[in-house]
Amino acid sequence: MTTALTSPELTLNDKAHTVIPQIGFGTFQIPADQTQRAVEEALEIGYRHIDTAAAYYNEEAVGAALKATGMAGKVFVATKLRNCDQGYDQTLIAFEESRRKLGLDVVDMYLIHWPMPRIDAYRQTWRALLKLREEGAIRVAGVSNFLPEHLEALREDSGELPAVNQIENHPRYSQPATRAYCAEHGVAVEAWSPLGHGGDMSAEPIVAAAEAHGVTPAEVVLRWHTQSGRIIIPKSKHPDRMRQNLASAGFDLTAAELAAIDALDAPEGRIGADPVTYVQSQSWADQKARGNV
Repeated sequence: MTTALTSPELTLNDKAHTVIPQIGFGTFQIPADQTQRAVEEALEIGYRHIDTAAAYYNEEAVGAALKATGMAGKVFVATKLRNCDQGYDQTLIAFEESRRKLGLDVVDMYLIHWPMPRIDAYRQTWRALLKLREEGAIRVAGVSNFLPEHLEALREDSGELPAVNQIENHPRYSQPATRAYCAEHGVAVEAWSPLGHGGDMSAEPIVAAAEAHGVTPAEVVLRWHTQSGRIIIPKSKHPDRMRQNLASAGFDLTAAELAAIDALDAPEGRIGADPVTYVQSQSWADQKARGNV
């Protein structure tokens, strides 16, 4: 057995100053029948932060991996509320289902998956997350895909901002305005699709940095994230790439290299949905129809 790798850690700006492994293992679009094995391999390699969601329809498999490895309650686990479960009472019910599937007494982080402002239930949903945290059912209350206007609405309504905002973030679409708001208000940014589905890695500044440091372009992009203070959840079903992703914090980019990658940001670089208009239900039928499960 090879020596387990480790992730750098960040301390969140929540009331408990929760420590989170900065490099997590993402499970989006890993089929449920493959998730348990992938998570078991990730845990063996050294990942101590697992990210899932009710809308991925693999929480039960994540829970099975935690149980099989004896790691339930010993690693940081995050899951997310489906869009069709938003609303105060609905959120409390949906959370219990997620907690049951994961086999956990306490879920480390629970996120509202999308704001869905046209539905306008995210404020009451946020209040339900705060209740769950007060009761000790979750440690960290957070959100995903929230823009500054959505975050401001939460603050005005509850007096509290999320500890984490998980957003689409990669070199060609890094959302500087949202990141600036989060930095100003102590909200940690977590990047989903941190590699941009691979499309960003052929950019000249990334290729040049990879050659200069003797690493892969993927490692450069992941280090750009972590060196900039972001949490990342890269996904792979291949153990060698899992190791490479977790080992990506083993070198430092120069200030010039970081700036050159920052400069790749472009409005047309988005690969995911627009948080202002996204209203998909995330029901199983919806996710199946869009190829997500």
